[in-house]
Amino acid sequence: MIEIFTYPFILRAFVVGLLISLSSSLLGIPLVLRRYSMIGDGLSHVGFASLAVSSVLFLPPLYFTIPVVALCSVILLRLDWNKRSSSDGMIAIISSSSLAFGTFLVSYVRGSNSDISNFLFGSVLAITKSDAYLAIVLSSVVLVFFIVLLPRIFSVTFDPEFSKSIGIDYGLYMTILALLTSVTITLGMRMMGSLLISAILVFPALTSLLVVRNFRSMLISSALISIISFVSGLVLSFYLGTPVGATVVLIDLLMYILFSLFSFFRKKRK
Repeated sequence: MIEIFTYPFILRAFVVGLLISLSSSLLGIPLVLRRYSMIGDGLSHVGFASLAVSSVLFLPPLYFTIPVVALCSVILLRLDWNKRSSSDGMIAIISSSSLAFGTFLVSYVRGSNSDISNFLFGSVLAITKSDAYLAIVLSSVVLVFFIVLLPRIFSVTFDPEFSKSIGIDYGLYMTILALLTSVTITLGMRMMGSLLISAILVFPALTSLLVVRNFRSMLISSALISIISFVSGLVLSFYLGTPVGATVVLIDLLMYILFSLFSFFRKKRK
């Protein structure tokens, strides 16, 4: 197993993937609890369209995509506050439209489907040294922000009305959460792919909710599940020759099934 880390691209993927997995697993808990998990799927497809534009225009992918996805994260969050519109419907429209636009742009301008495959399903070879450095810095910033703001995030997650009554700006902290999510999704898309990146945001959170109810325990278990799934997926993908993103998500699914069975038999015993 140690031999795979002698390859520079695998080592970059390992470091970046660990940070992305940790960030997404922590952010996934409040998003799932507040029923905002669909935002992750919408942002990943917006990110795909942004990556397609940057590829066609020969712009730095992450430097172009991060601001675009961050802006869209705020817009999608504001849509949820608008009681006159269906937020799920609008997310579906934005998501499918972005996916169609990105696919059309890359295939028409570049005349090749190879780039589309890399964007949709990810590739460890897509992570350059500059991308890795940027991902390490921004992922660390996301983790620091999340830890510092954790008491406020806990409050707005479980009791928004009480938070407002004691002077906590619910909209502000949910916007910060959306921005942190947009950064994490964008950083992870190069390796996981735009179709699969939202899964690592949701799966660990849903899996941990099967066995724990305490917020701190949810965060810890979600982080452990995410890290184990990523490391296992990276190693298996190397030896099996399968895409990293698909392998990681399948292990996440396996973990969810195992935890579901454990939760079921634990309830039966009671």
